[in-house]
Amino acid sequence: MAASGLGSAWGPLGLGILALGRRRPPRGLWALSRPLPGPAGSGRSVAAACGSGATGTDRYCLELLRTRDYEGYLCSLLFPAEFRNSVFALRAFNVELAQVRDSVSEKTIGLMRMQFWKKTVEDIYCDNPPHQPVAIELWKAVKRHRLTKRWLVKIIDEREKNLEDKTYRNIQELENYAENTQSSLLYLTLEVLGVKDIHADHAASHIGKAQGIVTCLRATPYHGSRRKVFLPMDICMLHGVSQEDFLQKNQDKSVRNVIYDIASQAHLHLNHARSFHKSVPVKAFPAFLQTVALENYLKKIQQVDFDIFHPFLQQKNTLLPLSLYIQSWRKRY
Repeated sequence: MAASGLGSAWGPLGLGILALGRRRPPRGLWALSRPLPGPAGSGRSVAAACGSGATGTDRYCLELLRTRDYEGYLCSLLFPAEFRNSVFALRAFNVELAQVRDSVSEKTIGLMRMQFWKKTVEDIYCDNPPHQPVAIELWKAVKRHRLTKRWLVKIIDEREKNLEDKTYRNIQELENYAENTQSSLLYLTLEVLGVKDIHADHAASHIGKAQGIVTCLRATPYHGSRRKVFLPMDICMLHGVSQEDFLQKNQDKSVRNVIYDIASQAHLHLNHARSFHKSVPVKAFPAFLQTVALENYLKKIQQVDFDIFHPFLQQKNTLLPLSLYIQSWRKRY
């Protein structure tokens, strides 16, 4: 199925912000994501200064997210205050693992870092966390919410496998990776919120898969700059596209068809997750706020006719804080 002209088949995307008319957002909303004036490198943020209570190890997690996972940081700010530090800890743990592959020059070093986190999880469940900020905050979250160890281990194991830098053979391999990383993180987030519900778990599974697919798409230009391509080979072969086509930033119809097929799979998962909306407890909705950013990216890539290298896709969405707030206020995901 060709990408050109078929974007409309997805139906209307977006959050219907215009329905709010000219109402101004709450005064403090934009402050949540804006650095406060201060010495260069101080990292002082309004979120830290206005009620997050972030000092020491929890401040470290907050700042790690703000600089390395900005969308996750914004989503976390909208959690009820009593759960916020635990969510920061989980997302910071995920960032620590996610950045290993790109921050080491040799696989051996990456394996050593993964081994550190494996031992750290074991020590956390023995009430003996190492003196590392994320580890300490993760230990607090585990103690506070009795988090399931299996999900933490799954995330580490899957990230460790990914150190191989192997291309996904098919879309199912990419979905499995997303399930074991992104979905596992959502299962833990639901535990923080005290949600034990099969419908919420099903939604988390599909949102995690959508997140993994979108992340793979968003990272394609970056990976291409490093002479690497991780898009599923089965879809590339279906359209007669080689890795070199992506390395050369080829923009012909067949390349866009590859992106269309992959993006459509993410869109299907997002729709499937939303099909459980009426059955999922409202208490679980903060865990699923990331759907706002996912939908925003899928809408943008549709607008550029699935040109994965279009500069528009690299532009920061300045309305994201407002969109997240609206979705949180509407109790939707």
